[in-house]
Amino acid sequence: MRRPLQVTLLVLSGLGLLHASLFTDVCLRYVKPGMRPLLVGSGFVLLVLGIAEAAGRRGRAAGTDGAGHHGHDHSAMPRVAWLLLLPALSLLFYAPPALGAYTASRQPAKVVDQRDGFDPLPRTSPLPITLTDFTTRVQQDRSLAIRGRTVRMSGLVTPVPGGGSWDLTRIIISCCAADAQSVKVRIYGSSVPPADTWVSVTGNWHPGGKLGTRSAPVALDAQSVRRIPKPSNGYQDALPFPAS
Repeated sequence: MRRPLQVTLLVLSGLGLLHASLFTDVCLRYVKPGMRPLLVGSGFVLLVLGIAEAAGRRGRAAGTDGAGHHGHDHSAMPRVAWLLLLPALSLLFYAPPALGAYTASRQPAKVVDQRDGFDPLPRTSPLPITLTDFTTRVQQDRSLAIRGRTVRMSGLVTPVPGGGSWDLTRIIISCCAADAQSVKVRIYGSSVPPADTWVSVTGNWHPGGKLGTRSAPVALDAQSVRRIPKPSNGYQDALPFPAS
């Protein structure tokens, strides 16, 4: 890879990072919001390095005027460096889609941490609750506070084999898409919406096993399922979005 192509790669990589992190929300498909400033900074650094290298090369060429040429070129790089061109171009022209049902369907549900105690649930009905909180209430809350309560949760639709039910899913990342984990609640009593659709589901716990223990299914009998707008960043288990 010759110097002009190295400069081009630096500039394209910088522009790709800036496009994904500064001018659009594309970066939020792969990293949490806190990483955004670092990506913006990296994009500027790569862009400045590319411009500086191009300017320095032009200056050297004008200053030497052909003198000092050794008959061979030390600027070549391994051909494998060409592979760096692909991610740079993809960020500019065709960014990979966000994680969704395809990823979630191939992951086991995230193991929810053990909790020592639970606060009383608000009297609001339906009760807004996250998938993680619902899971802990169903499998760990010995007061059985979730029994008989109408709850409302939101997430994306993940079909399951065999039909008849589907998973309401939240994909959670700690740093980037590489460490993504899925929290799931099985939904009964509703037709299966299209995969990757964001929905708000209202219903009651689906009985089974012993409530308050690991034998209780993390599942919901749906009363209503409403489509909601896709959030700009869905990689967190947040309270339900307003139904559209």
